[in-house]
Amino acid sequence: MDKYNLEERLIDFAVLIIEIIDEMPSSKAGNHLSGQLVRSGTSPALNYGEAQNGESRKDFIHKIKIVLKELRESYNCLRIINKSRLYKSEEKVNKAIKENNELIAIFVKSAETAQKNMEKENRKS
Repeated sequence: MDKYNLEERLIDFAVLIIEIIDEMPSSKAGNHLSGQLVRSGTSPALNYGEAQNGESRKDFIHKIKIVLKELRESYNCLRIINKSRLYKSEEKVNKAIKENNELIAIFVKSAETAQKNMEKENRKS
């Protein structure tokens, strides 16, 4: 997958998260989870941009791992929202969970590949 498509997927994911949050109930639990999710669900798109401009391969890996951490947090938050039915549209939540899971798989692979490439470079030095 090319850089632009992955960046667009992350932006689309962030927009979907915002849509879900805007439809959540204004309850103690709804406010708490929507606050968590707005931060963790929009962060991957922003951090991915930072990763693309990493100062080194090590910096790139570090930033990709931050993207992954935020995606995992979002995934758990979405699962809590889903199980507690704190949503207006079950379809949107299920779509977000599916996309979130796919993005996690992509970034796990990306981090592993970048780590292996860095180790190869270090052995050559």
